[in-house]
Amino acid sequence: MTIKSRAPVRVDFAGAWTDVPYFSDAFGGATCNAAIKLYVRGELVAHEEDQGPVGEESAEAGLSVHYESRIPAGSGLGTSATLNVVWLSLVRREPVTSVEEKMKIAALAYDIEQVLGIIGGKQDQYASAVGGINLFEFGETVKRIPVEMNQQDIEELERRLVLCYTGKPRLSSKIHKNVWGNFRAGNEQTTQALFTLRDSAYQARDYMENGEIDELGKLLTVQFEAMKNLDSSTSNEQIEELFKLAEPMIIGGKPCGAGGGGCLLFVGKSAEEARRLKGKLGERQVAVVDLEFDFEGLCVEMDDE
Repeated sequence: MTIKSRAPVRVDFAGAWTDVPYFSDAFGGATCNAAIKLYVRGELVAHEEDQGPVGEESAEAGLSVHYESRIPAGSGLGTSATLNVVWLSLVRREPVTSVEEKMKIAALAYDIEQVLGIIGGKQDQYASAVGGINLFEFGETVKRIPVEMNQQDIEELERRLVLCYTGKPRLSSKIHKNVWGNFRAGNEQTTQALFTLRDSAYQARDYMENGEIDELGKLLTVQFEAMKNLDSSTSNEQIEELFKLAEPMIIGGKPCGAGGGGCLLFVGKSAEEARRLKGKLGERQVAVVDLEFDFEGLCVEMDDE
């Protein structure tokens, strides 16, 4: 039997950090994100035992698993969580036929990270497994609310988004320790920033459904400022320099995920300005990542032969 699996990573527009149980268990978290057509792929081959003719060596039964991803580690796109989603979809050795099954795999992928002692949130697993553009609510359970956009607005948003990789991965667990240390200590600035991030996820959903891309762009900058109020490690000199470079051409932007490095996401003032920014980034040897939304999420193919 051969099983092939593919799952997308995501970009996050609003609400990052509030999907972490330290916050969401007490106050409820919310994120607005979109799966994109950058994938982690996996393959599992189950070798059945073959006794063969008398006198000949028998083939051993076993499993072989292979992963493939061109996405850099520490990108801020949720690659590690996506790897766990793909792995689980392979080892369960069953078709994935519904959103409910995908949500269960996402929950298990998060549970694995908790067993391993990884500090992080839940949005990456769910965005990868389900696909599409969604608002997720986090509390005792996880609720998915699809963002309803018409095709014209989706295409316009894709044209105006610019995703780039700084070339410097970041260790999100270190940033998480700083932020949640501040939160547990009752730091007012950190706490207020978390509520700002959570509430803005609903604003992002509304702006996208109304086709208000400029307002969405401004909201990304609100995210960035709130992230810096969580902890200074969410930004650095290189990130600030790239924002200064982009400023004449963008409505707003933010680092992806926990920040501190990895990928940056900008909303251009227009599709033309977005193209101009991509050129400017290229001149700086900053890698621009093609961005197109994925609406399939986790896909599993099974071949019994």
